[in-house]
Amino acid sequence: MSADTTEDRILSVLEDDAQASYAEIADRADVSKPTVRKYVDKLESEGVIVGYSADVDPKKLAARSIALVGIEVASEKYVEASRALTDLEAVESLYASSGDHTLMAEVRGTDGDEVGEVIAEQILTVEGVEEAHPSFLQERLK
Repeated sequence: MSADTTEDRILSVLEDDAQASYAEIADRADVSKPTVRKYVDKLESEGVIVGYSADVDPKKLAARSIALVGIEVASEKYVEASRALTDLEAVESLYASSGDHTLMAEVRGTDGDEVGEVIAEQILTVEGVEEAHPSFLQERLK
């Protein structure tokens, strides 16, 4: 058995396979199913586990484009702009960033033109947003 905590082992299994059953998690984390259920319930209620998702290979999506958009926001408008961006339906996910951009958004559209329209007509019109820089995902490598 690993030196990792039970919680760490359960989270590791879920990060590898968000669809794993409690039986699969229990087997891979070397704990019982009731233990898995207890920890998952606890982690969900504490907000550690905030959702379950599927990883998508953008190359395999017919007529879909996915872009990661670096967004620059005026510091005095950060809270308001972040809230407004999370309300946009076209923004799949939004992350605070310590990298080249203040925020990073995942935006999906039928094609690059639609993603560009979302950026021009929705993201850049949010008060406080100063710039948006898209990077289109081409192929999932891992």
